[in-house]
Amino acid sequence: MIESFRKGLQQWYEFNKRSLPWRQTKNPYLIWLSEIILQQTRVEQGLPYFEAFSKAYPTVFDLASAKEEEVLKLWQGLGYYSRARNLHQTAKYIVEELKGEFPRSYDGLIQLKGVGPYTAAAIASFCFDEPRAVVDGNVYRVLARTYGIKTPINSSLGVKEFQQLANELLDSEKPAAHNQAIMEFGSQQCKPKAALCEKCFFNEKCYAFQKQVVADFPVKEKKIKIKKRTLHYYIVLDPQKRTLLHKRVHKDIWQNLYDFPLIEQPLKPSFQEIVKLLAKKGVYGLRQHWLWSEDPLVHKLSHQELSVSFTVLEVTDNLEEHKEAVHWSKLQFYAVPVLIQNFINRFKF
Repeated sequence: MIESFRKGLQQWYEFNKRSLPWRQTKNPYLIWLSEIILQQTRVEQGLPYFEAFSKAYPTVFDLASAKEEEVLKLWQGLGYYSRARNLHQTAKYIVEELKGEFPRSYDGLIQLKGVGPYTAAAIASFCFDEPRAVVDGNVYRVLARTYGIKTPINSSLGVKEFQQLANELLDSEKPAAHNQAIMEFGSQQCKPKAALCEKCFFNEKCYAFQKQVVADFPVKEKKIKIKKRTLHYYIVLDPQKRTLLHKRVHKDIWQNLYDFPLIEQPLKPSFQEIVKLLAKKGVYGLRQHWLWSEDPLVHKLSHQELSVSFTVLEVTDNLEEHKEAVHWSKLQFYAVPVLIQNFINRFKF
Protein backbone atom coordinates (compact mmCIF):
# COMPACT_ATOMS: atom_id res chain seq x y z
CA MET A 1 0.00 0.00 0.00
CA ILE A 2 2.84 2.38 0.84
CA GLU A 3 4.63 1.87 -2.47
CA SER A 4 1.45 2.22 -4.55
CA PHE A 5 0.54 5.40 -2.66
CA ARG A 6 4.00 6.89 -3.30
CA LYS A 7 3.95 6.14 -7.02
CA GLY A 8 0.38 7.30 -7.49
CA LEU A 9 1.09 10.49 -5.60
CA GLN A 10 4.14 11.34 -7.68
CA GLN A 11 2.32 10.66 -10.95
CA TRP A 12 -0.61 12.82 -9.82
CA TYR A 13 1.81 15.63 -8.89
CA GLU A 14 3.53 15.62 -12.27
CA PHE A 15 0.22 16.30 -14.00
CA ASN A 16 -1.42 18.59 -11.43
CA LYS A 17 1.24 20.71 -9.70
CA ARG A 18 0.83 24.46 -9.78
CA SER A 19 3.61 26.71 -11.00
CA LEU A 20 4.61 28.66 -7.90
CA PRO A 21 7.69 30.89 -7.55
CA TRP A 22 9.13 29.08 -4.53
CA ARG A 23 9.07 25.83 -6.51
CA GLN A 24 11.46 27.30 -9.05
CA THR A 25 14.35 27.69 -6.59
CA LYS A 26 16.43 25.93 -3.97
CA ASN A 27 17.47 29.21 -2.36
CA PRO A 28 16.91 28.58 1.39
CA TYR A 29 16.14 32.26 2.01
CA LEU A 30 13.26 32.29 -0.49
CA ILE A 31 11.98 28.89 0.64
CA TRP A 32 12.08 30.02 4.28
CA LEU A 33 10.33 33.26 3.37
CA SER A 34 7.55 31.41 1.55
CA GLU A 35 7.06 28.91 4.36
CA ILE A 36 6.75 31.58 7.04
CA ILE A 37 4.27 33.54 4.92
CA LEU A 38 2.20 30.42 4.18
CA GLN A 39 1.83 29.43 7.84
CA GLN A 40 -1.90 29.72 8.62
CA THR A 41 -2.34 31.27 5.15
CA ARG A 42 -3.74 30.00 1.84
CA VAL A 43 -1.45 30.12 -1.18
CA GLU A 44 -3.78 32.53 -2.99
CA GLN A 45 -3.55 35.00 -0.12
CA GLY A 46 0.15 34.50 0.56
CA LEU A 47 1.45 34.72 -3.01
CA PRO A 48 1.19 38.55 -3.32
CA TYR A 49 2.99 38.92 0.03
CA PHE A 50 5.77 36.59 -1.09
CA GLU A 51 6.21 38.59 -4.27
CA ALA A 52 6.22 41.88 -2.34
CA PHE A 53 8.75 40.65 0.24
CA SER A 54 11.08 39.01 -2.28
CA LYS A 55 11.04 42.22 -4.31
CA ALA A 56 11.59 44.55 -1.34
CA TYR A 57 14.11 42.22 0.34
CA PRO A 58 15.68 39.97 -2.32
CA THR A 59 18.29 38.59 0.10
CA VAL A 60 18.45 37.83 3.80
CA PHE A 61 20.88 40.74 4.14
CA ASP A 62 18.24 43.14 2.79
CA LEU A 63 15.64 41.83 5.22
CA ALA A 64 18.04 42.00 8.15
CA SER A 65 18.90 45.63 7.44
CA ALA A 66 15.24 46.71 7.21
CA LYS A 67 13.46 48.46 10.06
CA GLU A 68 10.93 46.36 11.92
CA GLU A 69 8.19 48.91 11.21
CA GLU A 70 8.86 48.54 7.48
CA VAL A 71 8.58 44.77 7.73
CA LEU A 72 5.34 44.99 9.72
CA LYS A 73 3.90 47.49 7.25
CA LEU A 74 4.60 45.13 4.33
CA TRP A 75 3.08 42.27 6.34
CA GLN A 76 -0.06 44.31 7.09
CA GLY A 77 -3.27 42.37 6.48
CA LEU A 78 -1.67 38.93 6.66
CA GLY A 79 -2.30 38.50 10.38
CA TYR A 80 -0.38 36.54 13.03
CA TYR A 81 2.14 39.38 13.25
CA SER A 82 4.49 37.44 15.49
CA ARG A 83 5.51 35.64 12.28
CA ALA A 84 6.76 38.93 10.82
CA ARG A 85 8.63 39.88 14.00
CA ASN A 86 10.28 36.44 14.16
CA LEU A 87 11.07 36.62 10.45
CA HIS A 88 12.92 39.89 10.93
CA GLN A 89 14.74 38.79 14.08
CA THR A 90 15.82 35.52 12.48
CA ALA A 91 17.12 37.34 9.40
CA LYS A 92 19.28 39.48 11.69
CA TYR A 93 20.54 36.40 13.51
CA ILE A 94 21.47 34.64 10.26
CA VAL A 95 23.35 37.70 9.03
CA GLU A 96 25.05 38.64 12.28
CA GLU A 97 25.78 35.18 13.73
CA LEU A 98 25.87 32.88 10.68
CA LYS A 99 27.36 35.32 8.15
CA GLY A 100 24.26 35.10 5.99
CA GLU A 101 24.38 31.32 5.58
CA PHE A 102 21.33 29.24 6.45
CA PRO A 103 21.86 25.99 8.39
CA ARG A 104 21.95 23.11 5.89
CA SER A 105 20.22 20.50 8.05
CA TYR A 106 16.95 19.97 9.91
CA ASP A 107 18.74 19.98 13.25
CA GLY A 108 20.31 23.35 12.52
CA LEU A 109 17.21 24.91 10.97
CA ILE A 110 14.92 24.04 13.87
CA GLN A 111 17.11 26.13 16.17
CA LEU A 112 16.04 29.29 14.33
CA LYS A 113 13.36 31.44 15.96
CA GLY A 114 9.96 30.95 14.35
CA VAL A 115 10.99 27.70 12.66
CA GLY A 116 9.12 24.62 13.89
CA PRO A 117 9.30 20.94 12.86
CA TYR A 118 7.24 21.41 9.69
CA THR A 119 9.16 24.46 8.43
CA ALA A 120 12.53 22.91 9.25
CA ALA A 121 11.58 19.71 7.39
CA ALA A 122 10.32 21.71 4.42
CA ILE A 123 13.50 23.78 4.05
CA ALA A 124 15.79 20.79 4.70
CA SER A 125 14.08 18.64 2.07
CA PHE A 126 13.36 21.32 -0.56
CA CYS A 127 16.80 22.96 -0.43
CA PHE A 128 19.17 20.25 0.73
CA ASP A 129 17.35 16.99 -0.18
CA GLU A 130 17.39 15.82 3.42
CA PRO A 131 14.87 12.96 3.85
CA ARG A 132 12.54 14.67 6.31
CA ALA A 133 8.78 14.24 6.01
CA VAL A 134 6.64 17.36 6.27
CA VAL A 135 3.34 17.30 8.14
CA ASP A 136 1.10 20.33 7.65
CA GLY A 137 -2.68 20.69 7.59
CA ASN A 138 -2.91 19.20 4.11
CA VAL A 139 -0.82 16.18 5.06
CA TYR A 140 -2.84 15.57 8.22
CA ARG A 141 -6.02 15.54 6.14
CA VAL A 142 -4.69 13.18 3.47
CA LEU A 143 -3.27 10.68 5.94
CA ALA A 144 -6.27 10.77 8.28
CA ARG A 145 -8.73 10.08 5.47
CA THR A 146 -6.60 7.54 3.61
CA TYR A 147 -5.75 5.46 6.67
CA GLY A 148 -8.82 6.20 8.79
CA ILE A 149 -6.81 7.65 11.69
CA LYS A 150 -9.14 8.89 14.42
CA THR A 151 -6.47 10.26 16.76
CA PRO A 152 -7.00 14.04 17.05
CA ILE A 153 -4.43 15.90 14.97
CA ASN A 154 -4.12 18.63 17.62
CA SER A 155 -3.16 16.19 20.38
CA SER A 156 0.40 15.29 21.34
CA LEU A 157 -0.34 11.64 20.54
CA GLY A 158 -1.73 12.60 17.14
CA VAL A 159 1.29 14.72 16.26
CA LYS A 160 3.59 11.73 16.95
CA GLU A 161 1.37 9.21 15.15
CA PHE A 162 1.00 11.27 11.98
CA GLN A 163 4.69 12.18 11.89
CA GLN A 164 5.62 8.50 12.18
CA LEU A 165 3.29 7.55 9.32
CA ALA A 166 4.55 10.42 7.17
CA ASN A 167 8.12 9.22 7.79
CA GLU A 168 7.19 5.71 6.65
CA LEU A 169 5.55 7.00 3.47
CA LEU A 170 8.38 9.37 2.54
CA ASP A 171 10.33 8.62 -0.60
CA SER A 172 13.81 9.09 0.85
CA GLU A 173 15.36 9.27 -2.63
CA LYS A 174 13.07 12.12 -3.72
CA PRO A 175 12.07 13.84 -0.46
CA ALA A 176 11.48 17.29 -1.98
CA ALA A 177 9.18 16.01 -4.73
CA HIS A 178 7.33 13.70 -2.33
CA ASN A 179 6.72 16.43 0.25
CA GLN A 180 5.57 18.91 -2.37
CA ALA A 181 3.31 16.27 -3.89
CA ILE A 182 1.47 15.25 -0.73
CA MET A 183 0.88 18.87 0.31
CA GLU A 184 -0.34 19.79 -3.17
CA PHE A 185 -2.59 16.72 -3.22
CA GLY A 186 -4.17 17.79 0.06
CA SER A 187 -4.65 21.33 -1.18
CA GLN A 188 -6.03 20.59 -4.64
CA GLN A 189 -7.56 17.10 -4.52
CA CYS A 190 -8.19 15.97 -0.94
CA LYS A 191 -9.72 19.33 -0.04
CA PRO A 192 -11.18 20.22 3.38
CA LYS A 193 -14.60 20.54 1.75
CA ALA A 194 -15.78 19.18 -1.59
CA ALA A 195 -12.91 16.72 -1.88
CA LEU A 196 -12.55 15.29 -5.40
CA CYS A 197 -12.87 11.70 -4.26
CA GLU A 198 -14.46 10.29 -7.43
CA LYS A 199 -11.36 11.21 -9.43
CA CYS A 200 -8.82 10.21 -6.78
CA PHE A 201 -6.20 7.64 -7.80
CA PHE A 202 -6.40 6.05 -4.35
CA ASN A 203 -10.13 6.01 -3.68
CA GLU A 204 -10.44 2.21 -3.81
CA LYS A 205 -8.11 1.93 -0.81
CA CYS A 206 -9.07 5.14 1.00
CA TYR A 207 -10.73 4.37 4.33
CA ALA A 208 -12.81 7.55 4.49
CA PHE A 209 -14.12 7.24 0.93
CA GLN A 210 -14.97 3.56 1.23
CA LYS A 211 -16.78 4.15 4.52
CA GLN A 212 -18.40 7.36 3.18
CA VAL A 213 -17.08 9.38 6.14
CA VAL A 214 -14.77 11.82 4.34
CA ALA A 215 -16.25 14.83 6.14
CA ASP A 216 -15.40 13.26 9.53
CA PHE A 217 -11.65 13.44 8.97
CA PRO A 218 -9.31 14.68 10.26
CA VAL A 219 -10.47 14.52 13.87
CA LYS A 220 -9.73 17.48 16.13
CA GLU A 221 -10.06 17.94 19.87
CA LYS A 222 -12.55 20.50 21.07
CA LYS A 223 -11.58 23.99 20.05
CA ILE A 224 -10.20 26.51 22.50
CA LYS A 225 -12.89 28.78 23.87
CA ILE A 226 -13.10 32.05 21.98
CA LYS A 227 -12.34 35.10 24.11
CA LYS A 228 -14.59 38.09 23.47
CA ARG A 229 -13.28 41.65 23.85
CA THR A 230 -14.86 45.07 23.35
CA LEU A 231 -12.61 47.83 22.05
CA HIS A 232 -13.61 51.49 21.95
CA TYR A 233 -11.24 53.49 19.75
CA TYR A 234 -11.02 57.29 19.90
CA ILE A 235 -9.80 59.25 16.90
CA VAL A 236 -8.52 62.59 18.17
CA LEU A 237 -8.50 65.31 15.49
CA ASP A 238 -7.08 68.80 15.82
CA PRO A 239 -7.87 71.71 13.41
CA GLN A 240 -4.78 70.85 11.30
CA LYS A 241 -5.98 67.25 10.69
CA ARG A 242 -3.49 65.72 13.08
CA THR A 243 -4.42 62.68 15.15
CA LEU A 244 -2.84 60.53 17.87
CA LEU A 245 -1.33 57.16 17.05
CA HIS A 246 0.02 54.83 19.71
CA LYS A 247 2.47 51.92 19.34
CA ARG A 248 1.31 48.69 21.01
CA VAL A 249 4.38 47.43 22.87
CA HIS A 250 2.80 44.90 25.24
CA LYS A 251 2.63 41.17 24.50
CA ASP A 252 -0.93 41.17 23.25
CA ILE A 253 -2.56 41.11 19.85
CA TRP A 254 -0.85 43.38 17.28
CA GLN A 255 2.37 43.83 19.26
CA ASN A 256 4.51 46.64 17.76
CA LEU A 257 1.70 47.78 15.47
CA TYR A 258 0.03 51.18 15.83
CA ASP A 259 -3.52 52.05 16.78
CA PHE A 260 -5.59 54.92 18.14
CA PRO A 261 -6.22 55.75 21.83
CA LEU A 262 -8.33 52.98 23.29
CA ILE A 263 -10.64 52.07 26.14
CA GLU A 264 -11.28 48.35 26.49
CA GLN A 265 -14.39 47.49 28.52
CA PRO A 266 -17.76 45.81 27.86
CA LEU A 267 -19.90 48.90 28.53
CA LYS A 268 -19.90 52.06 26.46
CA PRO A 269 -17.52 54.56 28.11
CA SER A 270 -19.12 57.61 29.68
CA PHE A 271 -18.31 61.19 28.69
CA GLN A 272 -16.24 61.52 31.86
CA GLU A 273 -14.18 58.46 30.90
CA ILE A 274 -13.53 59.95 27.46
CA VAL A 275 -12.35 63.23 28.99
CA LYS A 276 -10.15 61.27 31.41
CA LEU A 277 -8.59 59.37 28.48
CA LEU A 278 -7.78 62.67 26.75
CA ALA A 279 -6.33 64.10 29.96
CA LYS A 280 -4.01 61.08 30.32
CA LYS A 281 -2.76 61.92 26.83
CA GLY A 282 -2.29 65.56 27.81
CA VAL A 283 -4.99 66.72 25.41
CA TYR A 284 -7.77 69.17 26.30
CA GLY A 285 -10.26 71.39 24.52
CA LEU A 286 -12.77 68.73 23.44
CA ARG A 287 -15.09 70.55 21.03
CA GLN A 288 -17.38 67.72 19.92
CA HIS A 289 -17.46 63.95 19.69
CA TRP A 290 -19.46 61.58 17.55
CA LEU A 291 -19.72 57.85 16.94
CA TRP A 292 -18.52 56.91 13.47
CA SER A 293 -20.96 54.01 13.10
CA GLU A 294 -23.91 53.00 15.24
CA ASP A 295 -23.14 49.31 14.80
CA PRO A 296 -19.85 48.02 16.20
CA LEU A 297 -17.56 46.11 13.86
CA VAL A 298 -16.92 42.44 14.57
CA HIS A 299 -13.32 41.37 13.93
CA LYS A 300 -12.40 37.71 14.39
CA LEU A 301 -8.92 36.47 15.24
CA SER A 302 -7.80 32.88 15.80
CA HIS A 303 -8.97 32.66 19.42
CA GLN A 304 -10.55 36.06 19.97
CA GLU A 305 -13.61 37.92 18.75
CA LEU A 306 -13.41 41.71 18.90
CA SER A 307 -16.34 44.09 18.98
CA VAL A 308 -14.93 47.43 17.83
CA SER A 309 -16.33 50.96 17.74
CA PHE A 310 -14.74 54.21 16.55
CA THR A 311 -15.57 57.60 18.07
CA VAL A 312 -14.20 60.82 16.61
CA LEU A 313 -13.06 63.48 19.08
CA GLU A 314 -12.57 66.95 17.60
CA VAL A 315 -10.36 69.11 19.83
CA THR A 316 -9.30 72.74 19.76
CA ASP A 317 -5.83 71.88 21.07
CA ASN A 318 -2.95 71.99 18.60
CA LEU A 319 -1.32 68.54 18.63
CA GLU A 320 1.81 69.57 16.74
CA GLU A 321 4.15 69.08 19.73
CA HIS A 322 2.50 65.91 21.00
CA LYS A 323 4.81 62.87 20.84
CA GLU A 324 2.08 60.67 19.33
CA ALA A 325 0.80 63.25 16.84
CA VAL A 326 0.60 62.17 13.19
CA HIS A 327 -0.94 64.08 10.30
CA TRP A 328 -3.81 62.12 8.80
CA SER A 329 -2.10 62.04 5.40
CA LYS A 330 0.91 60.26 6.94
CA LEU A 331 -1.01 57.36 8.48
CA GLN A 332 -0.39 55.26 5.38
CA PHE A 333 3.26 54.90 6.38
CA TYR A 334 2.50 53.20 9.71
CA ALA A 335 1.92 49.49 10.25
CA VAL A 336 -1.57 49.16 11.72
CA PRO A 337 -4.00 46.25 12.25
CA VAL A 338 -6.18 45.61 9.22
CA LEU A 339 -9.35 46.82 10.97
CA ILE A 340 -7.62 50.16 11.71
CA GLN A 341 -6.45 50.36 8.09
CA ASN A 342 -9.99 49.74 6.86
CA PHE A 343 -11.25 52.58 9.05
CA ILE A 344 -8.52 54.93 7.80
CA ASN A 345 -9.42 54.07 4.21
CA ARG A 346 -13.12 54.73 4.75
CA PHE A 347 -13.05 57.72 7.10
CA LYS A 348 -13.78 61.03 5.43
CA PHE A 349 -13.40 64.46 7.02
